[in-house]
Amino acid sequence: MTDTVAQGSTVADAKAPPDTMAWDSGLRRLMMIYLPLGCFVLILLFPFYWMAITSFKPNAELMNYRDNNPFWISSPTLAHIKHLLFNTAYPQWLKTTMLVAIGSTTLSLIASTLAAYAIERLRFRGSPYVGLGIYLAYLVPPSILFIPLATVVVQFGLFDSPLALILVYPTFLVPFCTWLLIGYFKSIPYELEECALVDGATRLQILRRITLPLAVPGLISAGIFSFTLSWNEFIYALAFIQSGANKTVPVAILTELVTGDVYQWGALMAGSLLGSLPVAIFYSLFVDYYVSSLTGAVKE
Repeated sequence: MTDTVAQGSTVADAKAPPDTMAWDSGLRRLMMIYLPLGCFVLILLFPFYWMAITSFKPNAELMNYRDNNPFWISSPTLAHIKHLLFNTAYPQWLKTTMLVAIGSTTLSLIASTLAAYAIERLRFRGSPYVGLGIYLAYLVPPSILFIPLATVVVQFGLFDSPLALILVYPTFLVPFCTWLLIGYFKSIPYELEECALVDGATRLQILRRITLPLAVPGLISAGIFSFTLSWNEFIYALAFIQSGANKTVPVAILTELVTGDVYQWGALMAGSLLGSLPVAIFYSLFVDYYVSSLTGAVKE
């Protein structure tokens, strides 16, 4: 009898809680996960939405928010994009920006790879402090460095040349990339290189055939970082480039599309939107490697 009552109460207890628990867990999941995630996505994507609708709005809608919805397009137009592509030097600005970003990223990856490998693997006295010093160099504000760098650029005859940006950008790209790659090389088992040394391989052979193939996610992560900073850099590009044809996109859309107190908002937003597409495509192509470099490295 007692067993029957106990069994009945157990069955009743088992039937009652699931509805409450399911409702509670669903509400908790909504409040703790989906609502914050939705707010984050909304805040993150709203600037791109605003750029997109502004790029396709005619000037009549842009200048009259009383009669038009500021968050929607009533009569979309391609006039701003047409003006940007055919009446300005935007294609040349985009080409110059791509050239500078690729060139400075390549130089930075080569230099930072060699520096990180030497600091982490050669194990000379004071190597940890050298790595820390390189990273501290990254913390120096560009607003302080561009004045002495401008003197060097002028003395070498590189003023108003994209080559000046290609050679100057590694000054702030190499320190961070070196620090990032030091941490990634540290995760690669040193026993692999010891075996290669026993077999007679040189350090350069080990770096080229063993370490670099294993460090591809770290290299891609450093490359994404370098490409993004080079693409969006403003101070050096504003200080070292004067002619309109050699300007990069971040500087050109601000200096060439703003005349006095007249802001060409449609062309400005179209230029910003088109200028962000290469970086977005670059991220989408290598996102798996980028996440791999952030979440883990080579496992023994």
